[in-house]
Amino acid sequence: MAFYNEPAKQVEIYAECDILVVGSGCAGHSAAISAARAGAKNIILMERYGYSGGDVTGGLVLMVPDLSWYNKSFVRGIQEEWFTRLQNYDKTLVQGPTLDEIGDTDPAKINRWQNYMDCTSKSSPKRLVRSMYFDGEHLKIEMDKMLMEYKDQIRVLYHSWGTSPIMENGVCKGVLFESKEGRKAVMAKVVIDATGDGDLFRQSGTDYDISSDPLTRGRTMTLAWRIGGVDSWAFNEWKRVNPQAAAAMREGCSKIAKTYRCFGVGGSVHGPYGTHIITNFHRDRNCANIKDLTECEMNTRVTIREIIDYMKECCPVAFRNAFLYDIAPQTGVRCSYRLQGEYVMTPYDFAFAPKFDDVIAWHSTVCEINDCGPVEIPYRAILPKRVEGMLCPGRHLSADAVAIDWLNLIPQCIGTGQAAGVAAHVALTDGTTLHDVDIRKVQDILAGEQDIPLPRNSHTDSSYTELCEEKQYGLYTDLAKKAHEDPAEFEKYRQSGIGGWEAYLKSVKAGH
Repeated sequence: MAFYNEPAKQVEIYAECDILVVGSGCAGHSAAISAARAGAKNIILMERYGYSGGDVTGGLVLMVPDLSWYNKSFVRGIQEEWFTRLQNYDKTLVQGPTLDEIGDTDPAKINRWQNYMDCTSKSSPKRLVRSMYFDGEHLKIEMDKMLMEYKDQIRVLYHSWGTSPIMENGVCKGVLFESKEGRKAVMAKVVIDATGDGDLFRQSGTDYDISSDPLTRGRTMTLAWRIGGVDSWAFNEWKRVNPQAAAAMREGCSKIAKTYRCFGVGGSVHGPYGTHIITNFHRDRNCANIKDLTECEMNTRVTIREIIDYMKECCPVAFRNAFLYDIAPQTGVRCSYRLQGEYVMTPYDFAFAPKFDDVIAWHSTVCEINDCGPVEIPYRAILPKRVEGMLCPGRHLSADAVAIDWLNLIPQCIGTGQAAGVAAHVALTDGTTLHDVDIRKVQDILAGEQDIPLPRNSHTDSSYTELCEEKQYGLYTDLAKKAHEDPAEFEKYRQSGIGGWEAYLKSVKAGH
């Protein structure tokens, strides 16, 4: 390997601030907004693209799943605010079961939503789940509007790529960034790494791991694209009447795309003749690898026309007028570098429902172990070891190679980001380190002022805990029961990686 020694030079300090958030995806945008609402006055939000939202707005991830469990909405705060703001402008911009409908078992309503991914429960009897589809372009507007409402507190630097932390004796003092203006620095009292790929923490001296296990969703990459002119209602009916043909068409699309999985996500928010999102899973890809990113984008684009023609041939009733609407401006990425922080989340957290004194998010998640029940996410899962002055919320939070698959989704990014912004402000206000922050104050602001349900907090309706206790935190599944019957075996498989984990799942499902 050859090297070039870059000459030393002075770097201009572009700005100084109290809280610097790097990355304005779901986690970073939420961190900046929550810090401002908690009272922080001098925040800089840095983003490499020219818009906020990350994979949501730029990667066409236009659905967020499993925000409720039974009849309770566990994922609230800024996540729910997205939908409220969009609906206040135009009710057609959002669709999914309403807050009043969640948990409903009415067969007619189940039939209405069953063709929309994750809008009905995975377990029986089927019930409605708060999983929401929305318009990404209008969300870009709302996210900018949210930032501009705090323009006296938040300074936004779009088109600015945070590249490395400025470290002094294990303390992060700021960040170097690149832009059209060249390399410059922002100095900060607290840095929030919300890059999603650990761009900063992996250069800070803390512990981290790379990617997730090969068989997980997290080890895949997507460049999503949309078809216009699709009769979504006709397509849903065609799939219902012709399930084998629908499965064959999905398989055919995957072969053309040269991916192990390629399928359409319905649920257009603009009526029957709207857009139809095509997502593809390029397996064993690392979204922090140049070669993988390049191949994913190029290989996806060159197969689009053939896939559209194929779908027209297979299902003309829905796709006869279909045309390429757009291609996502950025790759949809899932997992690369993961923090290994003060607490590492694992399948144990889903199978045994531990309670954490430092809980910052209490989320229903996509996990069959606890029937998508709520799991507590501790503050320590965004807190790096041996590094001060930095928090790491978002899809790179501290989890093992299996659990990350259930924790790197949009709701968890927003939830941990919102908590990071509040924690940064509380630490600075009290004059403590991030490791010594008064977590009770953080929790009270989240639950009492920012609409975040938290267990064992006086600001949260006790009926949430009562529901969890009544439903055993979802631990009535065969997987959870098996884990409690033989914790040693569960732990053995858990530590053996995804291969062992898959074997464990098969064993339990087979009744062994």
